[in-house]
Order: sequence, then structure tokens, then C-alpha cells
Amino acid sequence: MASGLLADTPATKPVRKAGGRHVVPPKMSFIANDRIKLGVDLALGGAITHLSPADDESKNLINSYDLGRQVQMSYYAGPVPYTVAGHQGPPDAWKHIGWNPIQVGDCYGNPAKIIEHRNDGKTLYIKCLPMQWALDDVPGECTFECWIELEGPAVRVRGRVNMSRADKTQWPARNQELPAVYTNGKWHRLFTYAGDKPFTDGELKFVEHPFTMQSPWAHWHATERWAALVDDSNWGLGVWSPETTRFSGGFSGKKGTGGPKDAPTGYIAPMRQEVLDHNAVHEYRYALVVGDLKAIRTWVYAQPTRPTPPAWTFDKDRAGWTFHDASDAGWPIAGKLDLRLNGPDPRLISPPTAWSADDSADLEVDAAFGGKIRALQVYWATADAPNFGADRQMTFPIKAGGTRATHRFALKHEAYRGLITQLRVDTVGGENGDSFSVHAIRMIPKTPK
Repeated sequence: MASGLLADTPATKPVRKAGGRHVVPPKMSFIANDRIKLGVDLALGGAITHLSPADDESKNLINSYDLGRQVQMSYYAGPVPYTVAGHQGPPDAWKHIGWNPIQVGDCYGNPAKIIEHRNDGKTLYIKCLPMQWALDDVPGECTFECWIELEGPAVRVRGRVNMSRADKTQWPARNQELPAVYTNGKWHRLFTYAGDKPFTDGELKFVEHPFTMQSPWAHWHATERWAALVDDSNWGLGVWSPETTRFSGGFSGKKGTGGPKDAPTGYIAPMRQEVLDHNAVHEYRYALVVGDLKAIRTWVYAQPTRPTPPAWTFDKDRAGWTFHDASDAGWPIAGKLDLRLNGPDPRLISPPTAWSADDSADLEVDAAFGGKIRALQVYWATADAPNFGADRQMTFPIKAGGTRATHRFALKHEAYRGLITQLRVDTVGGENGDSFSVHAIRMIPKTPK
């Protein structure tokens, strides 16, 4: 262990409690500045279990009722359900979860294992071996890494998963929690901005969504890329993501009551679909911001991420793009996506984002199309109409024959307006086995007059 504010409580096998809960004696490592204090628990995979004002540690925002809470990394892939030879399968309540290593431990109370930890008083580094949430004492066939530092009222975090699965199947993309954030019961009022005019101080949306097994969490496009859980005085925790505008969240239990070891909890997770190859490396960034709603929003507005026309290149990863009824050549990604059609409705789907239709209406696709692919059908979603629909699409011919070319399409359509939040690109005319490669997809900014 490296230096830092480390509580040397030994980590032991969790002790079972009534109701299926467990107690894992904490082994804390802290960093602090003049605004906030943060602690990770080295007995629980180095997940964040403490975040409070620096001058009042009793106001810990983070819930740790069981090993599935905290602020922690969590990834999802196939198959569903996921089983391991020689181990009991997942409980009925978790059969839908599939392959799901999480940073803290599993639903049976077996904690993740720390591989490396460094704390120089300013930055925390954690590397752990996560556990499959739905299985009993099964490691996750990957490692998680976190780099954590404080900046005024904010915690900046970079997370990375290093995949090492024996199963080399390229399973379909799944929603990923980037990360999963759980607050204590006092912070139960969930606010966000989900409108079509981000960064104009528009009215915030109050997300009223009590958790039920039939409807676990709300989902929305946070077009300013943040959401916050606050108390009755509007003070609490904001979660900001430069990676996505798709968020999930809500509240479970009795509002306004309970501490870190009690059941009531709020939840926020920035979400994005990703394909997790057996050998992939995936990174993301986020920030936790402590303060009142106005201060949280002011902090977000000071960040560089704004709704500008996106440009995606595939130099080293998929840049958040996923595919359906198609597969690509797998990891590592080096300059392009090499795709092959393998189903009746092949398509590429962009990550959730946001830009104004007034700023860009020209789509550029740098690609080579082989086989019988003869056209692309382009769909777009908006803040007002978040799902793809036949009323928001155009079809464009492409240069066939397998030669790389830059295709430029003008999205001149009465429904191309407002805040655009996502693209979908379908191939037209291809057959199973036909291939194409994509080097870049860009929205071209309009030239100022």
C-alpha cells in the first residue's frame, strides 16, 4: 500500500447479516482539499464510499447498503443469463443481468480484490479484480482501474476496464453505467436539464420516478450532460459526463431518511451502449460535484463540452458507435471500423449527444462499401422525439465497389430541426457477408455568413 490517509482496518471475509446483507470491515483511503473529502474502501474494490464537505464528514452523500451501491464501475455484456461451469447459476432476480463484473463485489457478499493502490495525498489510483454480481465468488475476467483527483467542489475520475475473457464471442452492445452512483436517502430530489436549449439557464426538470421492480429507473436525455440528487434545501451531489447525454436515475425507499448503511437510496448513471470485445480496453471520464443546484450547474457550464456538431473518427476505438445485424473485426480498432453484414436490418448507431440542427445539416461519411450495398438510410433523433422514426430519415446513394470515398449528404428535411441527439445509419441493398469500412462520420459545421 502507498502513502495517504489510510485506515489500516484489515479486510476480512464478509459477515452475513439478516436479510442477506453482509458486513465487510472497511479499509479506507482518503484525499481532501479545502472543499470536500473523498474516501475509497480498499476492502470493496476501491469504490468511492465517502464524499462529504471537508468541514463536515457527517454529511456523507454515498450509500453503501450492500455491495451493489457506492460509486462504482460496472460493465455489461452477453450472454444472458451468464453462467460459469462448476458454479451455481444466477438467482432468478438477476438472470437478466448477463455478464456483469462490478467494482465492489457480488450479490452473495464476496468483495472485489485490490491489485494496486496509490495515494499521494492529491491523487488516488486503484486497480482491482471485480466480481460477477450475480454469481457466488466468481471474478470478472477483467480488471478495473480508477484515477481520482479533487478540483474545488468536484471529484474528477477516469475509469478503465481491461478485458481478458476466454469467450471470444462478439456479443451485442449493452448499456453501460458510466458510472453507477448511489446517494443516501436524504438526497432524494432528482433534477436535470432535458430540454432543447441547453446552456441557456432553462428550467430544470424534476424527475419523479419511485423505484419499482416493474419500472426500476427513469431514463432521459440530459442535454447539458448532468443530473443531481439534492435534499430539501437543494444541496447535494451532481453527476456530470462528457461521454453521453443519456442518463438513468430515480429513488428507492422512504424519502429523506437513512444513512450509508440504510436501504433508502437515490441513483444516477450516465449511460452509453458499448461493444465489449473479449480483449478490449474501454475508458471513460466523469465528475461528481458537491453543492447546491445553482453551484452544480455553474460548474457544468464552465466545462468545455457544448452542443457542437460532432465528428467521430475511429483512430483507436469505436468512439461510442455500435451496430445491429452486423459485426466488426474486433479489438483493437486501428483507424477504421471493418464491418460485415449478418442480419436482415444492418445499421450503425451513434452515441447519444447533442447539437443544433441550425449549426450543421451536412453529414460526411468517409467509407468504402462493398458487395451489393447501394445506399445509406440516415435517421436522426431529437430532444422532442428521442426515438428513431420513419418521419425523420433520408436515403442517399453511395459510391459502391469497395473504393474509399468521402460521401456528403445534405439533411434537407422539414423534420431536421431543433436539438439533434443521435444518428442512425442503415445500409440498403446489401446481403449477409457483404462488408464495408468506415473511417470517419462527421457533421460539418455551417460556415458563418
